[in-house]
Amino acid sequence: MHLGWLIFYLASVGSASAAGNCSYKALLEHLGLGNDDIQMTSLRPVFKWKTPTFLFLDLFVTSITEVNEKAQSLSTQVTILLGWVNEYTVWNPDDFCGITLCSVKKDMVWTPDISITESIKTEFATMENQYVQLQNQGAVVTSNTFAVTTACKMNLHQFPFDVQSCTFTFQSPIHSSKELVISPFSDASFLTLSSKKAFQTQGEWELLSINTSKANVTTLGETQDQLIYKITVKRRPLLYVINFLMPVFYFLILDLASFFIDSAGGEKLGFKVTLLLSISVLLLLLQDMLPSTASDIPLIGESFSALNIILLTDAVKDTKSPPDSETDRHEERLYALDLLKQILVELQAAAAHQNQQERKCLSWTRVATIVDVIFNFLYVTTVIVFLIMLFKAWFP
Repeated sequence: MHLGWLIFYLASVGSASAAGNCSYKALLEHLGLGNDDIQMTSLRPVFKWKTPTFLFLDLFVTSITEVNEKAQSLSTQVTILLGWVNEYTVWNPDDFCGITLCSVKKDMVWTPDISITESIKTEFATMENQYVQLQNQGAVVTSNTFAVTTACKMNLHQFPFDVQSCTFTFQSPIHSSKELVISPFSDASFLTLSSKKAFQTQGEWELLSINTSKANVTTLGETQDQLIYKITVKRRPLLYVINFLMPVFYFLILDLASFFIDSAGGEKLGFKVTLLLSISVLLLLLQDMLPSTASDIPLIGESFSALNIILLTDAVKDTKSPPDSETDRHEERLYALDLLKQILVELQAAAAHQNQQERKCLSWTRVATIVDVIFNFLYVTTVIVFLIMLFKAWFP
């Protein structure tokens, strides 16, 4: 009888003990968290100091807020996922009613010091995540969304059909590669696909790819791990094509059509001057929107300047039209008739002089016609070569 009561008592105590272990509080007490233990909060979480801490990182680009070509900077919103191994936060789920995950505040455990070396300005895009997630195998996971402005060297020669590549280099300012090993958690294709799905803006820039690579850098005699993310973005050129490229091509077509205008009446020269003024106004508008740097000049600016020179040369050519001596001949005839009344000999001399002038005018007219045909051929050839070279430069 007493033996039965003893078995019942022991079973009751065991059940109560098992029920007590089914709480996060019991798990935290088992792990030694919440006691401001310097070993848990400040020191690298390894049993042996020679053992490196393995940090895994993922970078997701959720939006591109600004690309400043003159300042050579890229502003993005990114989500950074961090995971590392903590040898002190390992437990057996069977001892705690199957608990495998537990969320605690960041200040209760050690967190790695990671920074972006290209960062000009970094701030939390949303409220800072105050928690990390503990897993029973010893993994610690956390994530945050940042608004990051980074330095980015840009090549604007192919504007507006340019593709820019900017890097995010993650590195610990303190720990060497013997203490902290940084590696990517996901591959490049997964990061690219996930970022495109989560992309929140459809502005001027399109995300093409995210690539990862690892490198080492030596600082103060110590080698440190670097994880480099290469962000490749492409400009959407539709706005610039409609506002600038199409009008320029229209001007070229109108200038080619002006070859069929008769130059005797003066309308051709006025038409060319109007085209020249129009392209000059377009250049002034382009100056406000054209990105510029100290070393790279956009190809579109060079092409507009070349086009302006071509139109100016064509307009100057048209000002040198063949001499029109009809009025002079008429005055000479009247003068010759007056002289005929006085002296017959002077009439013969005037007639000879008139024939000589007509032969000179005819020869100059032929020379001007030949020069005009040659210039028109060279002009059309120059425009075709110019457009072919421009197309190859934009779309190699």
